[in-house]
Amino acid sequence: MAAAATFEPSLSTSAMRPPLSSADAPSMADSLPNTNFGFDDLRERMARFTARFDDFIEKGRRRVLEERNQFRVNVVELQEDQRMRKRDIEILNLKQTTHSQTVAKEAAETAELHTAIQQLTSQRDTALSSRDALKAEVADVQAAIAARRDAQHKHARYLDAQSRFNGPELQFWEDHLCMRIEGAGLADRLKFVFTHVHERDWEREGWFELDLGKREYEIVAYRPKVEKEGVEGLLERLNESRDLTAFLKGMRELFVEALK
Repeated sequence: MAAAATFEPSLSTSAMRPPLSSADAPSMADSLPNTNFGFDDLRERMARFTARFDDFIEKGRRRVLEERNQFRVNVVELQEDQRMRKRDIEILNLKQTTHSQTVAKEAAETAELHTAIQQLTSQRDTALSSRDALKAEVADVQAAIAARRDAQHKHARYLDAQSRFNGPELQFWEDHLCMRIEGAGLADRLKFVFTHVHERDWEREGWFELDLGKREYEIVAYRPKVEKEGVEGLLERLNESRDLTAFLKGMRELFVEALK
């Protein structure tokens, strides 16, 4: 606007001049004032601005590309990290399941072990009780055996002492009662065999086995069959009087009566 204002008076002045007729006359351009609009400086400034703008744009584009690439890398890394975490979670779940199964198995085994320990403890206590009972029973049996052995020794000494006196008498009664004495297979048992007990068969025998191992004499077996009350009565009198001669005589009489 200032240039136009400056330029307009010049135009008005030249318009007032008469036209030149000759070739040497000055041109209108020569008559124009020398006006400097600063295009070069403007062009240079525009060029610098353009360069800075292009550089800004380029930097922005590169930054956007870098940020996009970095974003893609971050997304890939996040996806990989998510995949790895998912895999870790699956592994942990599997480990947890295995651990739970192992714990349950160990708990069952522990319960079985406790049950087995309780059973073994009960069996041990029972065995200890049985052992103590057996020890007591063995001690009682040993004491009974010792007492029986002592009684047998005493009885043997008694029989040995009496044998010198009973020998002739026993021989007399064996001949008189038609009797013989045999072993019955045990140390404390004797078998008394009678003949001539049947009036028509003198070889027929009657016998009985007498157990001498106890304090009370006991008849173990006898043949032929006789009255049980008679045998028990004779045995009772024998245990009271220890009179073996009367007992043998009474047993012979029972056999004779039974075979009539």
